Amino acid sequence: MPTADELLGVAVVADLADCLERATGDTRLALVRGSSSEFDGMSLGERTRVVRDAMIAELPEDYPVFAEIIRRALTEETFTGWMIWPVTEAVAVSATRGERLEDFDDGMALLAELTSRLTGEFAIRTFLDANPARALEIALGWTDHEDEHVRRLASEGTRLRLPWGRRVKALTENPESTVSILDALYRDESEYVRRSVANHLNDLSRADAALAVSIAKRWLGDPDETTSKVVRHALRSLVKAGDVDALALLGFAAPTDIAISDFVIDREAVDLGGDIGFGFAVSNNGGEPVTVAIDYIVHHVKANGLTTPKVFKLTTRSLTPGASAQIAKRHSFKPISTRRYYAGTHSVEVQINGVTQGLRSFQLGVAADDS
Repeated sequence: MPTADELLGVAVVADLADCLERATGDTRLALVRGSSSEFDGMSLGERTRVVRDAMIAELPEDYPVFAEIIRRALTEETFTGWMIWPVTEAVAVSATRGERLEDFDDGMALLAELTSRLTGEFAIRTFLDANPARALEIALGWTDHEDEHVRRLASEGTRLRLPWGRRVKALTENPESTVSILDALYRDESEYVRRSVANHLNDLSRADAALAVSIAKRWLGDPDETTSKVVRHALRSLVKAGDVDALALLGFAAPTDIAISDFVIDREAVDLGGDIGFGFAVSNNGGEPVTVAIDYIVHHVKANGLTTPKVFKLTTRSLTPGASAQIAKRHSFKPISTRRYYAGTHSVEVQINGVTQGLRSFQLGVAADDS
């Protein structure tokens, strides 16, 4: 993955300053040009804010004049890439620091013009904080824009849990406020847009599972050839969590006649860096064919001695009446950066269509210098 210095480093800031200086009529922008001197040790987000603040301090305070400079810079093909992130943030600050609605509206329009150069999804958060109703109204208007980047911006910029983006209070308190945007875009011709819609609904499912399932059910009632894929991706967190309503909507009904047997693990203890194997049989004891989503849960020991579950996807199977399937899996305890292991009694459990069955325990050993 590229480093912050590769994405927004000294050379990129120098290129940005060149573009802005030409747009202002060769006025030297010493603050913008020199802002990269503060970058040492900074993350990408921190660098973005430093350059944004330099632009706000050095470019004209009057928003229409500020916006005209940015639009002149947009006539250059070199005004593109990661230099645009601080530009979109500066546009948002400039357009919302006064009380003129025309500045607000034009600032949103300018984000739409900039987003194909590099997404303006993070800057929309400033508009949503300032006037959520107006920002959402404008975003809804973007859903029939001819440019797929602008249509995606409507969905991506209004996500509840936008990666790298700060949370917006108005969205957190009213997760249903973006549903009209998703309804307008879930059958979009662009996969780029539809994937954003699915990720957006996945965010919403973590705030209001019932609402997300009801939206997905409504979409499946009026689908096109891409809707099923969108819904499956959108409900992935609920499926992994074993939400019975989400699973049922995707064809995985509650397993009333499904049973597991011969559930075994191949060792009673494992050291950090090792793995365990386990296996079981899953059987359909009913009179109708069933499709099952088979997952497993590892209950990890925490620092306080309690356990916390982590669901892992395993497989799906279709079983005719009376049929069974043998399932086997190995699970690694190789150290990873996103999880810290603690010694103690762990366990593994099977989950069938959201319902847990069976539990087997084992000891995980962690060396003293790893604990």
